[in-house]
Amino acid sequence: MKKNKPGTEKIYYTIGEVAGMFNVNTSLIRFWEKEFDVIRPHKNKKGNRLFTPKDVDNFHLIYHLVKQRGYTLSGAREKIKKNPDDVAREFEIKKTLDKMRDFLLSIKKEL
Repeated sequence: MKKNKPGTEKIYYTIGEVAGMFNVNTSLIRFWEKEFDVIRPHKNKKGNRLFTPKDVDNFHLIYHLVKQRGYTLSGAREKIKKNPDDVAREFEIKKTLDKMRDFLLSIKKEL
C-alpha cells in the first residue's frame, strides 16, 4: 500500500486496503457492508467498492465490538444504532489507552 505524506489522508480506500487494515478477508468486509447500514461505499464504473475514511472509522467500531468485545452481529448493530456517539467515544477512549500502554511498554523496554 502506498504511504501518504504525514497529515494527509486518502479520499477513498479499496476493499483490499480496508481488509488489510484489519487483517481479514475481503469477503468479511463485503459481509459487514451488507449487515451494517452505517457503511455505504461508493462504487466506480466497474463496480469496485471505494470506502471513505468515515466508512473505515465505522469498520473500526464494528471490528472493536465484534472481534474484540465479543458482541454478536445483531448486538453490535443495535448498539451502534441506539448509541452511536457512546460507541464512538468508548472506542476513542480504548484507542487512547492502548497508545498509552504501548508508550509505557516502550519506556519500560528502554529502562
